[in-house]
Amino acid sequence: MSLMQRYGRCKSVVKRSKKYLDEALYLKLFKDGGSQLNVRQQLNHFIKSGKRVYKWEVGDTLKKLRQRKLYQPALKLSETMAKRNMIKTVSDQAIHIDLIAKAKGIVAAENYFVNLPESAKNHLCYGALLNCYCKELMTDKAEGVVEKMKDLGLPLSSMPYNSLMTLYTKVGQPEKIPSMIQEMKASNIMLDSYTYNVWMRALAAVNDISGVERVIDEMKRDGRVIGDWTTYSNLASIYVDAGLFEKAEGALKELEKRNAYKNLSAYQFVITLYGRINKIYEVYRVWRSLRLAFPKTANISYLNMIQVLVNLKDLPGAEKCFREWESTCNTYDIRVANALIEAYAKLDMLEKAEELKERARRRGAKPNAKTWEIFLDCHLRKGDFKLAVDCLTEAISIGRGNGEKWVPSSETIGIMMRHYEQEKDVDGAEEFIEILKKSVDSVGAEVFESLIRTYATAGKTSSSLQRRLKMENVNVNEDTQKLLEAISVE
Repeated sequence: MSLMQRYGRCKSVVKRSKKYLDEALYLKLFKDGGSQLNVRQQLNHFIKSGKRVYKWEVGDTLKKLRQRKLYQPALKLSETMAKRNMIKTVSDQAIHIDLIAKAKGIVAAENYFVNLPESAKNHLCYGALLNCYCKELMTDKAEGVVEKMKDLGLPLSSMPYNSLMTLYTKVGQPEKIPSMIQEMKASNIMLDSYTYNVWMRALAAVNDISGVERVIDEMKRDGRVIGDWTTYSNLASIYVDAGLFEKAEGALKELEKRNAYKNLSAYQFVITLYGRINKIYEVYRVWRSLRLAFPKTANISYLNMIQVLVNLKDLPGAEKCFREWESTCNTYDIRVANALIEAYAKLDMLEKAEELKERARRRGAKPNAKTWEIFLDCHLRKGDFKLAVDCLTEAISIGRGNGEKWVPSSETIGIMMRHYEQEKDVDGAEEFIEILKKSVDSVGAEVFESLIRTYATAGKTSSSLQRRLKMENVNVNEDTQKLLEAISVE
């Protein structure tokens, strides 16, 4: 099907007039890649050009930007089209509310909604605002939106109920969900596949496995909703979590019959669950099927398989799988190497872990923060704090792949500070805190309390600690405050 047929347009992108952009908008924006910077630069070029585009292009481009979580450029495009008098439908308004919430925050989305004309505030816009509240876990406001929709007599489908029930699941209130199901039934609102899934999860959260099975039976009796991939994968994972391995295997077999592995994630999901119920033969069987279905097997599939084999304590199998990947991969993915490096580190096979890290480096895959975190944990277990600090420093300097800072766990920080406290090593503690400040905005009260105790046990005084605590707005407990006063000098 051609592009124009798909969008129901009679105009051709290829034969546009000169006043239009010379290529489809989404192709223009992603010309230099899909990074935030590249897309924003191309969007600025488009805006400055003053060229026109078809409305369907804007809608399709916004969809692609949202899928890639490029909310800032998506919002700017939406705002630009509004300034150019491109008429927004109520569906467009709902999408705009979602973009504002994700790009500017919930308050900005609320203000935009309030300023909409009353005629535009239909069930789609209220639904968009509801989803924003649910995403931010704002239970009272979410419930208020649903009540408002009822008061206004707006048509209610399963969607607002599904959103609210998902929120209850996230905030640990699954007990509220059965009553919502009853309300839907009383209002003749059809339960869809998502409704049944969230209902099953709610019952599983309170360990009502027989209730989960009753939901499946009810869905089958109803007949209007056919159990899909999500339904049976949901059921299988519920059985696995409950330790009902025999029932889990049955659900997985049913899942395999109902879904002929239409996508890669389906294979990986089944492999993972067979691994969790210790069915290593089934793991290898599904892996062979995956390899046949996807001869150019993705790095992520190898990563998943290696992790499953490691968890099953099949290290030789994991090594064989890794060698197969290593001999065929186009891109040497450090994440795949990390899976085996972590397995070696946990088994105290540090020499093998180091050798693999260096081999990955030679193949062009630099260690990432996760690599250094693996070695950090290993050195902490062995009590080698100097090497542990070196690894922590490397992880902080690299940061995460998405541009965010890498922050050591509170447990790691606690172990390090207790070590310096026990060793009466004031200089080591101070150096560690300076490294930590490159990762966190404030090291917190617990770190300073440990530092103060370190000064006290080492018999050292400080002329700056009290001032530092005031500058960082840190309040320590009463006992530590007394120690601080004892070690402080003018």
